[in-house]
Amino acid sequence: MKRTILFSMLTLFAISAAAQKRYDEIKYPKLNEFKKADVEEFKLDNGITFFLVEDKELPLIRISATVRAGSLQDPDDKIGLASMTGGLMREGGSENYPADELNVLLEDKAAFMSTFIGQGSGGASMNILKEDFDELLPVFVDLVQNPLFPEDKIELSKTQRKSGISRRNDQQAGIANREFRKLIYGEDSPITRQIEYATLDAITRNDLVAFHKETFVGNNMTLGVIGDFDTKKMKKKLEEAFGSFPAGTANNLIYPEINYSYPSTVNFINKSDVNQSYVLVGHIGGLRENPDYAKLQMMNQILGGGFAGRLFQTVRTDLGLAYAVGGGYSSSINYPGTFSLFVMTKSSTTAEAIDALIREVEKMQESPVAQEELEDARDRFLNSLVFRYDSKQKILNERISNEYNGLSKDAFNKYVEDLKKVTISDIQQVAKEYLKPGKVQILVVGNAEEVGDQLQKYGTVNEIDITIPTPKSDKPSASGDAAKGKEWLGKMAKAIIAPGTTFSTIKSVGNLTRVTPMGNVDIKITSTISYANYTLDAKMETPQGNMEMMVSNGSGKMIMMGREQQLPPAMVTPMINEMKNSYINIALNADDHNPEYLGMETVDGKEYVALKVDGTSEIVFYLDPATALPAVTKMNVFAPQMGKEVEVVTSYSNWEVTNGVAYAFAYETKNDGQVIEKSKVESIEAN
Repeated sequence: MKRTILFSMLTLFAISAAAQKRYDEIKYPKLNEFKKADVEEFKLDNGITFFLVEDKELPLIRISATVRAGSLQDPDDKIGLASMTGGLMREGGSENYPADELNVLLEDKAAFMSTFIGQGSGGASMNILKEDFDELLPVFVDLVQNPLFPEDKIELSKTQRKSGISRRNDQQAGIANREFRKLIYGEDSPITRQIEYATLDAITRNDLVAFHKETFVGNNMTLGVIGDFDTKKMKKKLEEAFGSFPAGTANNLIYPEINYSYPSTVNFINKSDVNQSYVLVGHIGGLRENPDYAKLQMMNQILGGGFAGRLFQTVRTDLGLAYAVGGGYSSSINYPGTFSLFVMTKSSTTAEAIDALIREVEKMQESPVAQEELEDARDRFLNSLVFRYDSKQKILNERISNEYNGLSKDAFNKYVEDLKKVTISDIQQVAKEYLKPGKVQILVVGNAEEVGDQLQKYGTVNEIDITIPTPKSDKPSASGDAAKGKEWLGKMAKAIIAPGTTFSTIKSVGNLTRVTPMGNVDIKITSTISYANYTLDAKMETPQGNMEMMVSNGSGKMIMMGREQQLPPAMVTPMINEMKNSYINIALNADDHNPEYLGMETVDGKEYVALKVDGTSEIVFYLDPATALPAVTKMNVFAPQMGKEVEVVTSYSNWEVTNGVAYAFAYETKNDGQVIEKSKVESIEAN
């Protein structure tokens, strides 16, 4: 027994030792030959092309439609039209199967249907059990051919997309990749345009209906069908189901001309809530049709091919400059791709990391790669490509993709053969011909305070503004008597801050109630505000635990459960605006405003002095004519996540004077008539 145990342990140790090989010690076996699934092709008179693949492994059937449509067709003032059309086809249901009814039907059948439209193609798909095919095929056809586009779903879709707009500057990588494409292709190019609040607002139901009618026609559609079926019977069913589609006119997606002159630029985007830099370095790339395509892909494997690539081994492992690093030369089908290298690094090593990226490119050009390095990269790459054809579904997808993009049926096989022929001299040749390390555009998204002047060594630094544009207010601006406005603002300022009173901070202790759809949330809050530089320190006792928020120098952070994190600008800006628009700040800076007296107005049955003041938003103070203290404030504020203006009304009561400062010990705030917040103050200190 002991000998058996010892033998087993030694065997396991040997297996473990063998498993712990370095990536460059692994020997890859020769690839086995494999046979692709047979694809049956036929076409209807209305232009729809079908590709059928039988797969009896499971009792399932999948239909996927590829449609020649895309956001390239969006008018400049209605960017988002194609995307909304594609999403709402499924979200809104069809004429015979409205959304709620369709959702129940699919849930009962454990079925799935989806629709979309991207930049250069659209699609629709259905996954179902074989036994449900005859019942659900007409439902799918109706969804694709007769979408309902109900108004309530349109508004919901707009709200969801507007919420996405409000969050698009949250992540460094998203910002960097978006803005780098603008540097390469141009800010106003159809392939870099962005959906904005205003372009969403301009889209109507009629626009959606017209876009769908123009694009979802036979001459724009290719369908792939795979699953457990008999091909002959399936062809008959598809002919009957899709034969009613109008042929329409074939769509011609026009990609813009790219005129790139290889400028050397240095670009920076300040993101104050991060402590690292996200860097992109590069220039224009190439086209898939390039005869050197396979050589370039092999070069990419050596330069940036995952853990074994030179970028990872040098910049991350040897130099320790990167959290993540990679990149390569991309070749797109319809327009040139990009050559881009990225690195995530500490703020203090931003320039050092950029230098390391550029140096690795130069080394590719200066010295031939080793034969062993080339063969290892080739083996890894060829083995990875097997997974592109490890299922019949992927084989069908590849066939449809090639057809859609004008590639030959054997494009992949030719690609593999070309990869096998790439030589050492080929790698150096394409590196010299296509990579231009001396003519790159540099983009850094990072913390300006921490990065400092590191980028100036590369040239003049262009600071990119990524502020999200908000629509112009559709609310008319009231006008009134400027002289009387100054008079009443002076009275308000004296009522709030007694003449001769000085203080640097206001500290308040109280209870705040947030009103949410899930119920009220009570918070004990102690806040200290300096109106001289708009700093805030708020300590809160919440049901989730204690937390602290601090704002200073235009940035903010939060501490909760001992963990500190930076607050994104989208959270900090409203907090600063709230301080600037407060009655105390307006009173402190009364001489800097140009108020207007709007007359006497009745609010909740009582007459008040209406005083318009220009804060970060236009504010109307309703002053008690006897005390000159604000009873109510109203302002229209753009709510980013809702993508629209809301009327914010705050009512003040229980005024008390402490150290010469009048303070409302109770207030209530409503957004568009709905109570969102109530507060009761326990104590105030003006220091």
